[in-house]
Amino acid sequence: MRIGGLASGMDTDQIIKDMMKAHRIPLDKITQKKQYTTWQMEDYRSTNRDLKKLSDKLLTDSILQKNYLHKSVNVSDETAVSIRSVSGSSDFSGSLEVKRLAKQATLQGGEITQKYTDKQIKESTLAELNLSNSDSKISIEAPGRGIVEIEIKSTDTISSVLKNINDNTGVNAFYDSHTGKIAMSSKESGEGSIIVKDVTGDLAEKLKISNDPNSIVKTGAVSVAGQNAKFVFNGLETERPSNTFQINGFEVTLKQPTTSAVTFSSSADSDKIVDSVVQFVNDYNEMIENLNSKIKEKNFRDFHPLSDEQKADMKEKEIELWEEKAKSGTLRNDPAISSMLSKLRGIMTKEVIVGEDDNGQPIKMTLADLGITPSKSYSDNGKLMIDENTLRKKIAENPDHVYNLIGRDDKTVTNNSGIAQDYRKALQDAQKTISAKAGSSTAVNDTFALGRSLKSMDKQIARFEDKLQMMETRYYKQFAAMERAIQRANAQSAQLMQSLGGGM
Repeated sequence: MRIGGLASGMDTDQIIKDMMKAHRIPLDKITQKKQYTTWQMEDYRSTNRDLKKLSDKLLTDSILQKNYLHKSVNVSDETAVSIRSVSGSSDFSGSLEVKRLAKQATLQGGEITQKYTDKQIKESTLAELNLSNSDSKISIEAPGRGIVEIEIKSTDTISSVLKNINDNTGVNAFYDSHTGKIAMSSKESGEGSIIVKDVTGDLAEKLKISNDPNSIVKTGAVSVAGQNAKFVFNGLETERPSNTFQINGFEVTLKQPTTSAVTFSSSADSDKIVDSVVQFVNDYNEMIENLNSKIKEKNFRDFHPLSDEQKADMKEKEIELWEEKAKSGTLRNDPAISSMLSKLRGIMTKEVIVGEDDNGQPIKMTLADLGITPSKSYSDNGKLMIDENTLRKKIAENPDHVYNLIGRDDKTVTNNSGIAQDYRKALQDAQKTISAKAGSSTAVNDTFALGRSLKSMDKQIARFEDKLQMMETRYYKQFAAMERAIQRANAQSAQLMQSLGGGM
């Protein structure tokens, strides 16, 4: 703690602070520059995250071929058969006659000697119910799942045994307290039967679910075999173990037997493809608007980042409004973003070979052929407009051409990849340029341009603060020396006065 001005009567602390303010001006400028650079770096990184998100969305929504091959299927009798496209790319049509549906195998156990209450099922152990006094093992065979062996302890309950069966085998089992029987059904339909055997012990026999043909004990268990679905598809009679299956990328579900053939035919699902293309255009327009607002944002040069001292003299709302202007224009006229936007305007008018006509001549298309054209308004900065009627017409004519124009990655013809492919590459190139300038949240400052600038400013600030500290210490020493000199002068003056007074 320093106490000055006792001899001189001056507020030396305040004088030194005022003197240091003038010396701190260059340091404040460096600190302000550092804060502005930090804001700029954060804005670059935010922009890069947006570009990355859009790039990923292009890959999943605009480049994948399946998004342009949506098919809708019309079925003459949907109460008997339903068909939907899963990954079908070609047309799917014909007839289907259902001879019989697939069924699950079942097993109905015999009546257990004693009927158990729900409480006994859940709480009483097998030993307490005189069903098993030692550990045992049961095997269960079911269609589509093969043979599974489960281990059972005498401390298990009937409820836990059934859960073990349901969790680990190919059947679902339950105990019916009304009949005193355990019933099972296979988890998968198709040919085959449920076969239950005791491997060790006799628990299956006591639970009346054993139907081992080699056992001399008859439990009364009744097993009904499962069956395959049988149908005639385009004249071919065939079978499937399930009522739901796929043919050529279309999922067929058989619902009931038919007395005559059910007809079906597929067509392009224009609505879904239109939605995909419209989303592509909307995302592009949103990106164009967002980035143009950033590179054209006004830079208020008279509004610098505030120091802590300046903030102390301002209200919270005043600080907020000031910093809103101080942060403005961090990406104004950025060359990487401006270059990318310019490149994208060219990409959106690009001509692509999408196929060949009957004479082997190339068919060329642009987005304009789909009814997608740049806005004529200068203020829209190249946003795209859509004529949905034209788009639907082109999709109905040939959805493959629409995909080739937008999403295809053509490795055979130079510069003939789809527009979304070039669009995504332009985004990725801009990301790399921005990353080289602003890095990422995990990057070390030495690895990108703004980080190196921040590191250099940190060193300047540290050196300047050391210099100011030395300067402030020197001022205090100088004022302290002045105070001591004044004190000595005052002491000498007092002595002189005392001597003169004493002589009189």
